[in-house]
Amino acid sequence: MMTAPKITFIGAGSTIFVKNILGDVFHREALKSAHVALMDIDETRLEESHIVVRKLMDSAGASGRITCHTNQKAALQDADFVVVAFQIGGYEPCTVTDFEVCKRHGLEQTIADTLGPGGIMRALRTIPHLWRICEDMMEVCPKATMLNYVNPMAMNTWAMYARYPHIKQVGLCHSVQGTAEELARDLNIDPASLRYRCAGINHMAFYLELERKIADGTYVNLYPELLAAYEAGRAPKPNIHGNERCQNIVRYEMFKKLGYFVTESSEHFAEYTPWFIKPGREDLIARYKVPLDEYPKRCVEQLANWHKELEEYKTAERIDIKPSREYASTIMNALWTGEPSVIYGNVRNEGLIDNLPQGSCVEVACLVDANGIQPTKVGTIPSHLAAMMQTNINVQTLLTEAILTENRDRVYHAAMMDPHTAAVLGIEEIYALVDDLIAAHGDWLPAWLRR
Repeated sequence: MMTAPKITFIGAGSTIFVKNILGDVFHREALKSAHVALMDIDETRLEESHIVVRKLMDSAGASGRITCHTNQKAALQDADFVVVAFQIGGYEPCTVTDFEVCKRHGLEQTIADTLGPGGIMRALRTIPHLWRICEDMMEVCPKATMLNYVNPMAMNTWAMYARYPHIKQVGLCHSVQGTAEELARDLNIDPASLRYRCAGINHMAFYLELERKIADGTYVNLYPELLAAYEAGRAPKPNIHGNERCQNIVRYEMFKKLGYFVTESSEHFAEYTPWFIKPGREDLIARYKVPLDEYPKRCVEQLANWHKELEEYKTAERIDIKPSREYASTIMNALWTGEPSVIYGNVRNEGLIDNLPQGSCVEVACLVDANGIQPTKVGTIPSHLAAMMQTNINVQTLLTEAILTENRDRVYHAAMMDPHTAAVLGIEEIYALVDDLIAAHGDWLPAWLRR
């Protein structure tokens, strides 16, 4: 009989996320008896997660055990899989700081977790902690596979494989499979009928091919139908989560201009380019329905909803949830059983996309089986898409160099190269903004930045 894996969650106080991942895990036969090690520095949130996970396990008929840890190395001991999901500095104070300081300097943001000053500061806060996980993994579970869900995904993943190349890791997002479901919903078709090939960088990958299966079993290009639906006003449909602030206009307009649909949401994509958020251009905000300050608003709403959900979970006899779109359980099952699966992951570009920098972090289809996570070669992507991605890779390159070499100058350079920031602020203003952000974050950032 096959033994059961040990699955360690670092940042297990992110209870909603843990619930989604383990809801999937406990419904996979090969993973039902897994040892789940929950680790968080917040004992209250750790206990909340423990309550929810125990009820999830019992409801699914899973037979594994749960251990709770505030010590990271103890949680990682002999792990087979390490799931990482945390936000250093949280919503308060650090996310609020990223938004408020930038706003004082005249720079508006929507999400600020991937690029720009917000993404840069988040990377500087986060990467040292990811490195500590890698260090502990090298010591107590060197053969484990890390499934990293922490943003800014590209910079975090890049910094880890640059410093710890022997750690098996993949950066995971749900934008590829999530957007495919959204587009199927916009066109009133079954998501299972879709076939696609996607490639690029995290939060800026494009469906190079997007097709649907028709009655005779063949596949047809879905792009003409999608464009016609948008131009006729039938797409996009209202936000599935009821968030009226996020209307998805930016992505459809980019689709019209580029001929390919991008994977990440409109509210994200708007701040990765120089075109949608400009001082004194309220007409652009109105025309493209850009939701400024979306992430802080979302955080407040999610925290309120979670407190309500938690009380319901505490009194419920069972917790039954639908399968999520996250890849984690698929990867674990494939690695553990050898049953092959295909996922989209963020990995080092080693001959995968020819016209993006080798060594940069790219998002491509990966075969997963007993041999590990095996990225698939894409080749050359359309030049205009590569050019747009390169503007984002410039920031990622410089920030990764900054933290690997402890070079404060490269932090300024990364901010200078950000397309949105450069469209709004002058060079001296960018330097002043970075200085104020570093001062405001204080001890949340590495000490070398304050030398």
